[in-house]
Amino acid sequence: MDFTELPFDTHTMLQGLKPWVECESPTYDADAVNRMMDLAAHDFATLGATVERIPGRMGLGGSLRARFGHPRANMPGILVSGHFDTVHPVGTLGALPFRIEGNRAYGPGILDMKSGNFIAFEAMRQLIRAGIETKLPVTFLLTPDEEIGTPSTRELIEMEAARNRYVLVPEPARENNGVVTGRYAIARYNLVARGKPSHAGVSPKAGRSAIREMARKVLEIDAMSGEDCTFSVGVIQGGQWVNCVSSLCTAQALSMAKTDEDLEAGIARMLALSGVENEVEFTVSRGVTRPVWKPGRPETMALYDKAATLAGRLGVALPHGSSGGGSDGNFTGAMGIATLCGLGVRGAGYHTLEEHIEIDSLIDRGRLMAGLFALLD
Repeated sequence: MDFTELPFDTHTMLQGLKPWVECESPTYDADAVNRMMDLAAHDFATLGATVERIPGRMGLGGSLRARFGHPRANMPGILVSGHFDTVHPVGTLGALPFRIEGNRAYGPGILDMKSGNFIAFEAMRQLIRAGIETKLPVTFLLTPDEEIGTPSTRELIEMEAARNRYVLVPEPARENNGVVTGRYAIARYNLVARGKPSHAGVSPKAGRSAIREMARKVLEIDAMSGEDCTFSVGVIQGGQWVNCVSSLCTAQALSMAKTDEDLEAGIARMLALSGVENEVEFTVSRGVTRPVWKPGRPETMALYDKAATLAGRLGVALPHGSSGGGSDGNFTGAMGIATLCGLGVRGAGYHTLEEHIEIDSLIDRGRLMAGLFALLD
């Protein structure tokens, strides 16, 4: 049987995907992420995979590695690199339940990226049931912290990728059914403002508000954005009592650039903001960084060409391009390993309460993944 004839079934895939979506797994809730890993571990075990649970660190959840038996198990093969953490807190199902409306299926994390992981799982299931042996060994590595920059598992991903010839990342598809062949560099920052407390009702002028100073810095940081590097502040926490002038305010910021050189220049600009103004100490420290995955790398384009040929056999176009919004493909692509990202399903609204997938993309993306598993050599 050819991979184009595998009996993928939309209803069956939605029924299999539903428990994954309904197992909420926000990054900062290690127990919730581990419940998701348990669920997936059982499913992979039903396919006969050798399943390994890797304990988490830094207070985050653990990872899951599933290897499929192969007569050439010791040779470099195919790595599916995915994450099971989402940005949606536990309880989001109340506002964003798993539901089907026309060609859309909704749910927290359904697009980013539980459906992508699931179609890769389903592709292996279809191949195994059809008795089609992959030319190379296939390994899945599913991690708990991509949404916060992969601070605890980058080394694990890179070590696993180094053992393989190809890396497939089933993050959401680009517009027009596209895939990703490069990604921008991203840096994160921790911001701290330390002021002087006072009673906000009795002696407000005696204090030095950390919140006020942070607000000034947020506007300054946003104004730094340009064509070479963008900056944004996405998290702010400050104050505990409304009748107190706050002495502490913290925030998290992010910058993105198309080249490592522009990113490093942006990092220098951010770090230069540290100092004392208005008797408030402001400190910027560098957080996790994703390197540029340069577009047009020959090993990636050779992999893309194979994927585009397979897509052609399915009767669909497969455009490609570089993209912002980093993924763990940044790491493997920057290592010089043939990497293809954006292999997940089509959809929109990820990271929002409108997150959904296009149901009709489950089958064609599942078949494409099956083709890659079966024919890459």
